[in-house]
Amino acid sequence: MSALAPQRPVELSGAEAEASPEHDARIFKQVTDLFLSNVDHLSESQIGAVDGVLAHLVARVDAATVVSLSDALSTLEQAPLRTIRKLAFHEHPNVAAPVLKRSERLSQADLLEVINNCSQQHLLAVCDRKNLNEVLTDALMRFGDVNVSNALARNGGARFSECGYATLVGRAERDESLAEKLGLRLDMPGSLLRELLAKVADVVGARFLTAPRPVAKKNQGAAVAPAVPRPKIDYTGALNEIVALNRSGKLNDGIVNRFAVRGEYVNVVAALALKAEVKAEAIEPLLDSDRMYGLVVACKAARLSWSTTTMIVRNRPNCPPATQRELDQCVAIFESLLLSVAQWTIRFGSDRILGKSDSLPAPAAKRK
Repeated sequence: MSALAPQRPVELSGAEAEASPEHDARIFKQVTDLFLSNVDHLSESQIGAVDGVLAHLVARVDAATVVSLSDALSTLEQAPLRTIRKLAFHEHPNVAAPVLKRSERLSQADLLEVINNCSQQHLLAVCDRKNLNEVLTDALMRFGDVNVSNALARNGGARFSECGYATLVGRAERDESLAEKLGLRLDMPGSLLRELLAKVADVVGARFLTAPRPVAKKNQGAAVAPAVPRPKIDYTGALNEIVALNRSGKLNDGIVNRFAVRGEYVNVVAALALKAEVKAEAIEPLLDSDRMYGLVVACKAARLSWSTTTMIVRNRPNCPPATQRELDQCVAIFESLLLSVAQWTIRFGSDRILGKSDSLPAPAAKRK
């Protein structure tokens, strides 16, 4: 970096001697601009020289000026280590946030030190990292407030220990927003999902049971086919046939199971609609891959067995195969829901499923 030597070190050494805000800001800007414009051509020793200057000036320059450096360094593989640490521990959360959220130069030990010693705003920034292991999430929950718990629950890249998940479920009993976020997580153990449903109010459980949820990614390298809009289907004929089967006493688990195995999902939708006492248009969206919970609730409300429900879930048209974790979650929901709660959820959640409402009316009374 010829632009930095030999005259630049002489000028930089004046940062200590000429201690004025204007001088510090001028040197900080010069070094920052020089580093960012030459970073791909610098040796380790040159980066180290810049690191010493920037790390020294970070605490002496106005926070608003330093934010742009933090943002620029947050995704840089060659970011100077001492400077990154200074930014991460900066007393102003806006300065620390970019590197806490994105920098791979921070070690786990660095992040744990931040979690143990810095503000809740610093912890919230850590919560937004793309990947968080169990050690970090345990520490964040130990020192974080309710906002930290919610931020962790909505981060799909956060991984939780068994103790960590149990802690979140315990907190969700008093926090409806947290309960809804937890219910939508793909990695939620079935046993804890069952416990969560037992702890929260019916209306809270109904919200996440009828909401879209993320879909498990099967193969990161495979091309993902674009979603094809589902053609509008007239269920009149299928409903007439299902009504006739019901009147003759032939609409049972076995025949619905066969509908699913044969891929006759017009008949599956019609059967669920009749047995759960909702419109077919409220059942149809549940066949989408992100509505698996709602489909299970509809099957429960229709008094189907888990065996038939599994067949319906496994054979949904144009959907990726359910993972074992997803099936564990589904059986937990199926077994924990009372019939009356499932029926209330699917009937009064019809507008929410169809996107006509964001809320559900509360049930008349808690069901025993």
